[in-house]
Amino acid sequence: MSLATTVLNQILIMFLIIVIGYLCYKCRIIDQEMNKKLSDLLLLLVAPLLIFNSYQREFSNELMSGLLISFGLAVLTHVFGILAAYIFLRKKNNPDAPIERFSAIYSNCGFIGIPIINGIYGSEGVFYITAYITVFNLFIWTHGLIMMNGAQNRKTMIKTLISPTLISIILGFIFFLAQISIPAILYDSLEYVAAMNTPLAMLIAGVTIAQTDILKIFVKRRIYLVMFLKLIFIPAVLLVLYSRFPIQVPVLAAAILAAACPTGATGTLFAIRYNKNALYSSEIFAMTTLASLITIPLIMAFMDILK
Repeated sequence: MSLATTVLNQILIMFLIIVIGYLCYKCRIIDQEMNKKLSDLLLLLVAPLLIFNSYQREFSNELMSGLLISFGLAVLTHVFGILAAYIFLRKKNNPDAPIERFSAIYSNCGFIGIPIINGIYGSEGVFYITAYITVFNLFIWTHGLIMMNGAQNRKTMIKTLISPTLISIILGFIFFLAQISIPAILYDSLEYVAAMNTPLAMLIAGVTIAQTDILKIFVKRRIYLVMFLKLIFIPAVLLVLYSRFPIQVPVLAAAILAAACPTGATGTLFAIRYNKNALYSSEIFAMTTLASLITIPLIMAFMDILK
């Protein structure tokens, strides 16, 4: 089975769970408050456990090399995304430019990226995508925060950087380097909780999309420009560039998949907090999430051709 077909199957599974989440909101099984609690559960517990467990593997030079390459690719991806966003999404006479740029640069690599890469490559894929998530957190809480609200003091940035996700990456990496294996019964217990990552993430996405007026969003032309940059232009250009180098397929797939993911929900949270157009931000989130069900398999099919 080709990589594109595997991704498509995983996307279809996720899409059906998104539909279930959508229906849960419409049927009032899950409301906004409950969705926020589910989001907290995912971000503060489930995703960090999935990441930590992905580091519970035997050390090898190949894995270490792949992880370091993943860090390098993640930095290049964000730098390129920032340049593309500033070139194509001009600020002149556009008060929503910070939201559009943020949406084009920062992907939903945790909610969407982890479930897909986990479905394709298992814990090895999650292991490599943690590098992207680490760099993502560093950029989003520095550059992203400044872009949305202006300068921030160093103490605030450091405080916001210390998240359960980052802590789990650091602890997991230490355990990996020191070859500390947790007891099998503890690993299995954590794995059961970590297995909730995909259904929880997709249910939350479905409930979030249900809170927007999808029909009205389709007529907003600016959203299509953001979608093109985020879902097609940036990942396609990076894929052409990265594929010229001898990079392991799982490492390359993790890097490209993370870049090809739809806009992150963090943009809406920042917009609410810093009095930006939160409705517009949530509309971009909804549209890119729906469109990614088509664009991610296309990007991965393109990768199949190049590799």
